[in-house]
Amino acid sequence: MAVQYYEKQRIFKLDTQHTSYIMAVVDKENFLGHVYYGGRLEDYDLTYLLRLGEKPFVPSENNRERCSFMDSFPAEYAGHGLGDYRDGCISVRTKGGHSAINLTVVSHEIYGGKKRLEGLPATFGTEQECSTLEIHCEDAVLGLQVTLMYTVFEDVDAITRSVKVTNEAKEEIYLTKVLSACLDMDNREFERITLHGSWARERHIQRQPIGYGKYAVSSLRGEPGHQEHPFMALAVRGTTQDVGEVYAMNFVYSGNFLAQEEMSQFGSVRMSMGINPEDFCWRLDPQESFQAPEVVLVYSAEGLGGMTRSFHDLYRKHLIRSPYRDKKRPVLINNWEATYFEFDTDKLIGIAKQAAELGIEMLVMDDGWFGKRNFDDCALGDWQVNEEKLKGGLKYLVDEVNKLGMKFGIWFEPEMISPDSELYRAHPDWAFQIPGRTPGMSREQYVLDLSRKEVRDYIYECVAKILHSANIEYVKWDMNRSLCDIGSIGFPADRQGELYHRYVLAVYEMQERLITDFPQLLLENCSGGGARFDPGMLYYSPQIWCSDDADAVERLMIQEGTSLIYPLSTMGAHVSDCPNHVVGRVTPFETRGYVALAGTFGYELDVTRISEEDRNMIPEQVAMYHKYNDLVREGDYYRLASYGENHCYDCYEVVSKDKKEALVTYIQVLNIPNCHSRRIYLRGLEAAAEYKVEGMEGVYRGETLMKAGIQVEILAGDFRGKLISVKRSSKAS
Repeated sequence: MAVQYYEKQRIFKLDTQHTSYIMAVVDKENFLGHVYYGGRLEDYDLTYLLRLGEKPFVPSENNRERCSFMDSFPAEYAGHGLGDYRDGCISVRTKGGHSAINLTVVSHEIYGGKKRLEGLPATFGTEQECSTLEIHCEDAVLGLQVTLMYTVFEDVDAITRSVKVTNEAKEEIYLTKVLSACLDMDNREFERITLHGSWARERHIQRQPIGYGKYAVSSLRGEPGHQEHPFMALAVRGTTQDVGEVYAMNFVYSGNFLAQEEMSQFGSVRMSMGINPEDFCWRLDPQESFQAPEVVLVYSAEGLGGMTRSFHDLYRKHLIRSPYRDKKRPVLINNWEATYFEFDTDKLIGIAKQAAELGIEMLVMDDGWFGKRNFDDCALGDWQVNEEKLKGGLKYLVDEVNKLGMKFGIWFEPEMISPDSELYRAHPDWAFQIPGRTPGMSREQYVLDLSRKEVRDYIYECVAKILHSANIEYVKWDMNRSLCDIGSIGFPADRQGELYHRYVLAVYEMQERLITDFPQLLLENCSGGGARFDPGMLYYSPQIWCSDDADAVERLMIQEGTSLIYPLSTMGAHVSDCPNHVVGRVTPFETRGYVALAGTFGYELDVTRISEEDRNMIPEQVAMYHKYNDLVREGDYYRLASYGENHCYDCYEVVSKDKKEALVTYIQVLNIPNCHSRRIYLRGLEAAAEYKVEGMEGVYRGETLMKAGIQVEILAGDFRGKLISVKRSSKAS
C-alpha cells in the first residue's frame, strides 16, 4: 500500500511512483513533525532530519526552552500562540477570548480509496487508484479534534491534503483560521513561482528568489480573482522545464484564499495554503464539524515540466467528472463579440446558417436574451426570455438551430442582480449589503446573497426552467464582479464571518444540482474571463473561459501560465474578431486558429461579416481541430520556449501517452531581420524509436530530435505560426 505506518518508530510514510513523504510522531506529547518530502526512498526512519538531538531538545527533556523548540520544530500542521512565532495553520477564539491551539496525535486510520469532502469539490479515486491516511489530533484543553487527511495518488505523483475540525467540547468555539496544508523544510536556495495578472491578462508567471520574512498571494474578492492565483511553487535555484526540483501547492477552492511562504531566522521555509483567514470566523457548536477544502501537493525532480504533467494527469483522471472529460467538445460560435446586445432571432439564425455550412457545431447565445436586458446595467435576476427580441420564443430559436444540425448553448449570470430589475424591486434584501452603508456596485450590479437558501433556490429554479424549456446542451455560467459589502440578514452577528465561505459553498451546491439534473450538459464556468479559473470549478465543469482577452498574442502568456497547472482541455479558447476588441491588434486568422487549438477551440466573431478569405479558412480549422484534439486533450504537455521570456516566439509540444505522435505549435510573435532558423529541441519522445517530422526529409530517432533538435525557419512577418506533426515511423527501429 502507498501509505505505511511503522509503529515502533511512530513514522508515517507515503509513497507515489517517484516520491516519498515522511512524518513522525515525537516526544511524550505526541507532536507531529514533517520529516521529508522528495524523491522516492526505500529508507523510512529519517528522524535525524528533525534535529531532535540538538538544542533546545524536546519539551519532555528541556521544558525550560519549550518556546525555542516550538519556534524551530518542522510542524506537519502548525498551531498558534504557544511559542511557534511563524504563521500557523489554525487558530481559534474561545468564549474566554483565547486564541491558542496546540495539536498532538491521538490515533490514525489507513484505507484504500478516498472519501468525499461533504459540500466541497475534491479529487476522487478508487481503492485501486489511491490510498488515504487520516491522522486524528486533538487539543485536549479546547476539546477540539483535528483530522489531517492525506490521499496518495501513486500513478500521478500527487498527494492531496485537507483538514476536518470537530468540536467535542460543551460550548461553541470560533474558528478564526483553518488552513488546509503547510510544508516545513530547509531552504535550498528556493525561487518562488506564482501567477499574477489583471482582467484580460490573467496568470502571468512570476519567479523570484525567496528571502527572510513572509510573502503571500491571496484574495479577498470572494473568488480567486484575475489578480492572484491559488498556486505557489518553490523551485531549487537553476530549475528549468526539464531538470531540477520543485515543490508545488494548488488549492481546490473558488473563494478567498491565502498562499504563503515564510523563511525563518534559521533558514527554514514554511509554505502554507488555505482559506484566507481575513474576514473569516466560523462558529462551531458542540459536536459540529468544519471541513476545510483540499490542497494538492506535487513534488517533481524533473523540473517544472514534471510538475505540470503531474497536475494535468491528476486533474484529468481524478477531478473532472463531466461526460465531456474524455471526448471532443463541439466547435462553437459565441455571438458576444459578433453582436453584443444587438441581436434578435433572425440575426442569430443567420449566424447559425453560415456557421453550420462551415462545419461549426454549436451556437451559443450570450448576454442580452432575458428581461429588458439591452445593456449591461439592468435585468440581471430577471431570467425570463425576452420574446420581443426572440420572436417565437426560445424553443423556436433552438429548434431552428437544431434543424441546421447544430447544438445550442446559452449564457447565464446567476449570482448577480441589477438594481434595475424586477427581482431587485421585489426583493432588495436579497443582495449582500451592510446596514447603513451605500453598497458598492460594479458593472451596475450587486451580488445575490446565495448563503440564504430561499435565494439560491429561486435562482436555480429560474435557470432550470429555461433549460427544461428547450434542447439546450451547453451553459456558460458567468460571474462578472467580485464580492464586497458582505452582510446578510439571514445570519446572526456572530455568523457574519462565515458568509464568504458560505457563498462559495452555495455556488458549489447550485452547480452540483445543475449537473445532477442535467447530466449531459456541457458546463463552462467563467468569471469576467478567468477570475475563477481554479480546480474547484473543474469539479463541476470540464472547461473554464480562460480570459476575456482572446487576442492570439496576449493569449500566449495567459495560456502558458494556465497550462503550467491545468490541462489544455480545460482552457476555453476561441478564434476572436479582428481588430481584437480588447487590444486592437490585427493577427492573421490562421495564427488565431493555432493558438485556440491549445484549448477547447471555438469562434467569437460574426461569421457573416468577416472576409471571404478568413471565412474559407474555417472548414480547414475545424478539420484541424478534429484531427488533433484527441492528442491535445489527452497528451503530455511540454513547454519548449516561452514568449514571456524571449519576447520573440512561443513553442509548446503535446506528446501522446504511447509516444507514437506529437504536435509542436510554433508561434513567431516578432520577426527578426538577418536571422537564421531557430533550433527547437523536442521532448517526451521514445529515444530509440524512429520518427518522421512534417516538413523534414528522412527518419530520425527520438533521441536525435530531443538532443540535436529540429530547425524551424523564420516566418515572413509578425504574428505568424505553424504546426509541426511528428509521428513514429512504421519502419522498425
